[in-house]
Amino acid sequence: MKQILQKEELVLRKVAKEVPLSQIKSPKIQKILKEMSVSLKSQADGVAIAAPQIGYSLCIFVVSGKVFEKDFLKKRTFPTSNVGENVGETSKDNNTSQRDSAVKNMVFINPKISKLSKEKEWTPEGCLSVRWLYGKTYRSKKASISAYDENSKKFTRGASGLLAQIFQHETDHLNGILFIDHAKDIKEELPK
Repeated sequence: MKQILQKEELVLRKVAKEVPLSQIKSPKIQKILKEMSVSLKSQADGVAIAAPQIGYSLCIFVVSGKVFEKDFLKKRTFPTSNVGENVGETSKDNNTSQRDSAVKNMVFINPKISKLSKEKEWTPEGCLSVRWLYGKTYRSKKASISAYDENSKKFTRGASGLLAQIFQHETDHLNGILFIDHAKDIKEELPK
């Protein structure tokens, strides 16, 4: 399994390269997608991962299928009330987020945010590459994104709430931006 890189790694500060469309179905890209999914699955509190987080400066991110499950947010537990996006520890008696999701992960290759709502809010956020810091980020409440899936099919997806936040967070990763670059009230919260 590929290790999730932490904030000190230079690849996290580079603008990622687009994947040539002819390469999406190649064994190399398919292998990277698999590695991303395995690394994401290894983190009980992870909801998405970008390719630079495992060392590939490529415009790809994967959203965990568990995000699309009904009542996903109700099943999550958090260390405090000041955490949100890529955070939340699973309690010992509730291992819901560690189970395999019945819903498939969603792949975004060469994603471009096409629309962000003017309405924004401060929302709790964390990151698998910025352990164990959490803070609040000012994100649009709604977002639309265009991308290619793992089969080279182009699609557009609109989202609100957590998924809109994920689109913005992961697109930031592809532009070499970490949430701590623009967050406020940043503090460390070690897992219990």
